[in-house]
Amino acid sequence: MTGGCMPVLVLMVAVLTVTGAVPVARLRRALPDARGCHIAQFKSLSPQELQAFKRAKDALEESLLLKDSKCRSRLFPRTWDLRQLQVRERPVALEAELALTLKVLEAAADADSVLVDVLDQPLHTLQHILSQLRACIQPQPTAGPRPRGRLHHWLHRLQEAPKKESPGCLEASVTFNLFRLLTRDLKCVASGDLCV
Repeated sequence: MTGGCMPVLVLMVAVLTVTGAVPVARLRRALPDARGCHIAQFKSLSPQELQAFKRAKDALEESLLLKDSKCRSRLFPRTWDLRQLQVRERPVALEAELALTLKVLEAAADADSVLVDVLDQPLHTLQHILSQLRACIQPQPTAGPRPRGRLHHWLHRLQEAPKKESPGCLEASVTFNLFRLLTRDLKCVASGDLCV
């Protein structure tokens, strides 16, 4: 092959790969350059968004005091740390954590008219984050290998929580975990390989 053909071949392979004409296995993770994946923008939330979450958390805690729920276990123990998972597993765990958080907070807003206004902006923000996160996660084939180890344990725990915990205890767990989700778990996934 002559020297002039090599650059043309390299260019053709690059074009075919980018256009999808040649199948290339891609792992879409929480990286800013993955197509359609913009999770890196959530390394830190704006002060206004954090303030809205602070108001929501305060209102939720006040509501919980009135309910006087007795909870036996903690859904998110102190040892819950996404850095314990492999980088590719972290978005999956965060997706489950976000989905449960949204479900519980939406139910809280539906059940208590006082919380509707204060939760409106945080719920909108969480829904936006979840949609961006889902763009970063490759759908898992139903017949493929299931998550194992710590990820499997965490996903199972989050999936079973609505069946095992009372609505008040779920609300308490989600409320007390809210800022860890936003400032630690979300930041870790948004940082990709840089979260160690």
